Amino acid sequence: MLSVSEALDRAQMLCDAATKAGADAADALYYCNAATGVSMRLGQLEDVERSEGQDISLRVFVGRRSASVSTADMDAGELAKLVERCVAMAREAPEDPYAGLAPEELLYKGPVPDLDLDDGSEADPQALRAAALAVEEAARAVAGVTNSEGGTASHSRTRFALATSHGFAGGYGSSGHSLSASVIAGEGAAMQRDYGWHSAHHLSDLESAAEIGARAGTRAVARLNPGKAPVGKVPVVLDPRVGGSILGHLLGAMAGPAVARGTSFLLGKEDRALFDSGIVVRDEPHRPRGLRSRAFDGEGLPTGARDIVADGRITGWLLDTASARQLGLAPTGHASRGGGAAGVTASNLHLAPGALSPEALIADIGEGVYVTELIGQGVNAVTGDYSRGASGFAIRDGAIAGPIAEFTIAGNLIDMFAALVPASDLVFRHATNVPTLRIDGMTVASS
Repeated sequence: MLSVSEALDRAQMLCDAATKAGADAADALYYCNAATGVSMRLGQLEDVERSEGQDISLRVFVGRRSASVSTADMDAGELAKLVERCVAMAREAPEDPYAGLAPEELLYKGPVPDLDLDDGSEADPQALRAAALAVEEAARAVAGVTNSEGGTASHSRTRFALATSHGFAGGYGSSGHSLSASVIAGEGAAMQRDYGWHSAHHLSDLESAAEIGARAGTRAVARLNPGKAPVGKVPVVLDPRVGGSILGHLLGAMAGPAVARGTSFLLGKEDRALFDSGIVVRDEPHRPRGLRSRAFDGEGLPTGARDIVADGRITGWLLDTASARQLGLAPTGHASRGGGAAGVTASNLHLAPGALSPEALIADIGEGVYVTELIGQGVNAVTGDYSRGASGFAIRDGAIAGPIAEFTIAGNLIDMFAALVPASDLVFRHATNVPTLRIDGMTVASS
């Protein structure tokens, strides 16, 4: 694994070589990840994995023609061949009027701030084994748990570096720690499975094995002997661990490439109040130790905190350079890169909490469903039609009742946004965080 400074030197060398070979502009991106994971099952060592991969991607522009190539070979001679091949490919590519690097005057300038993404740790297989064993034992200790799919602990290190031919160079490193358990409750055809997990950049921020394991076991046991869900148009309440998917659908519809292609269900609704006026969705790329924190985006543009929904309205599209040019707008610092063309992504995202506790939020529901798991991908990005398999718990007379399974929840995302009410229980644990969410008027049907 190269250091950040070594990776930047390598990326800058590729950009310089590309312009010398006839490219009008170029950028190069280096990414490396090294990971170690240990899995324990039923108290015995199940698996030990160690992986390390690196990749450097070069994108060149000849006029409005572009091409991208990537390699894991860092040999200087091989990289020189990579440059020649990429420039030759670009000369033969079709013209794209929107192709090109981000505007030079908008590039991030100055030193990259320390967002505290790296705790300096190295993988310790013995410590990982102990953690994996501890989290599984905590889950298996819950009364009613009968089997285990295992406990897993992992450690990773990542390096990212981006250089462009028009003056940007930036990179950063991060560490990662994760811990999970998956267990089974019950016997035979009545068995139910559930899990618990957490991840963080710093080991000191990781939840304890006891907490994660107990959550996995308790959830599995709570799902035993599920009944049938109430059917018809009833209130649907989403547990925070699944509610974040609603923001994922919102982001997909706000992404510049989808808008430019005309494949977003939000087209024509930019100025409409989509949510209740009190709803706020905030993107915070500079949060210290945030799982998706970054000072600059995948094209070298500065990132910044932004309410992507304020007063119930979206505040504009999320744009990379190409989609911004196509729409006649300015890029917003949301480009992502994995080699090749840029995409669009947000960073640390959360939906602001409401005033009511989860208990108060459901207190007036005579009959409804509380969803803890969503299944399938039944969402139409063009129309906003939504239909997902689900499991969870019935809500009866204002309280969570017994488990239910094998039902679907359906609606349209525009209607769901309008009906969405958040509880007060927001906790920052993941890259996307939401409180408990209530959505009235969805259709619930038995599978």
